[in-house]
Amino acid sequence: MKIQQLNHVALQVSDIDRSCTFYSEVMGLEQIRRPAFAFPGAWFRIGVDAELHLIARDGDFPADQVTDANHFAMKIDSAEAAVTHLQRRGAVLRGPNVRPDGATQIFLADPDGHVIELCTAVP
Repeated sequence: MKIQQLNHVALQVSDIDRSCTFYSEVMGLEQIRRPAFAFPGAWFRIGVDAELHLIARDGDFPADQVTDANHFAMKIDSAEAAVTHLQRRGAVLRGPNVRPDGATQIFLADPDGHVIELCTAVP
């Protein structure tokens, strides 16, 4: 398994419109296209390769994923290699899952419960 870079940070927000205004107008981030998830949110570009993913707290977020809403994600070269590597080390995983844009996601937690997403590039 090879970690390539920090990919994104995801935050739950209470008011998606207010947060979009803040991150675009106050912070000057560019809003970018977001895959067709079944719950509301918005994505913003940070620099060249990193992103901020906002998730509406009051949205119809799948119950089994609520604890994953606040997380940071690292881009990996291979989901298959990551699963093999992590399982050999006893990590408890959720996934791999394919996002609506075709990227593959794996979720796990560190010893303090911080949620980490490992994701492949969009094909």
